[in-house]
Amino acid sequence: MNYKLLFPTYRNRYLFARRCLKSYGPLGHGLNLGTGEGDYDPMVAEYCDSLVSCDINPRDVAFAERLNKDLTKVTYQVEDALDLSFADETFDFVLSIDVMEHVGKPERMLEEIKRVLKPGGLAFISFPQYFFPWTYDPINKVLRKFGGRKIMQGAHAFGHEYLIKGIDFRQWAAGNELEVLEEQNLSGHLVALSEMYYTGWIQKIFKDNAGNHTSDENSKKRSLRPSLKEPGLVKLTDGFIRLDKNLFGRSKFSVGKGFVVRNTVV
Repeated sequence: MNYKLLFPTYRNRYLFARRCLKSYGPLGHGLNLGTGEGDYDPMVAEYCDSLVSCDINPRDVAFAERLNKDLTKVTYQVEDALDLSFADETFDFVLSIDVMEHVGKPERMLEEIKRVLKPGGLAFISFPQYFFPWTYDPINKVLRKFGGRKIMQGAHAFGHEYLIKGIDFRQWAAGNELEVLEEQNLSGHLVALSEMYYTGWIQKIFKDNAGNHTSDENSKKRSLRPSLKEPGLVKLTDGFIRLDKNLFGRSKFSVGKGFVVRNTVV
């Protein structure tokens, strides 16, 4: 089964992507930029005519292609988010879920997204944000106040060298003539508390490409990979997410942010 769907932060990003694809459809030709293990692709394929799904890690791309071998409208290839091989104005939409925090130059990645989007095209983007709740990572919250040092757990687990402020993303979008249609906080204090530190260790121990590296040189001999089966207990996760949103949806603090932007160039 796709065990990752039981983790509220992951599930929340998945629900954000699904809602966006459904709300702004029907959609034509799309790009899933940073597919990872490919477990989003069956859902994404339901809302578009065709999809190119890519990642910088060849091992992840190979696994995703095997996992989704029956998806005839999806093709896979290895790509660098900072230097995409696609021609200008190729895609009607781009989906990129928690990729910007890994690429080193997030503003450059947004430039590439803008370049490959058709006029009027949409991008659905999420990332872990700078203003995360105390309940998620109190250690890094304290260290931030004393010189900015950090431990690579909590908000900086999963290979997150840096976190992104919503205001910075808005500035990058404006500079690329991308209109912000939606901004949404993803996962508040309650969800954050439920995943304090332990999810980073679980990923480090069990996930094949735990740090989301460029290559597979650090891959494990034994690792967990997702299937396409949705666990029944995911309904409990969804209820927990709704409770968190009701309690903390208006707070400026959240584990992540989701944006919908549109290419305004016509």
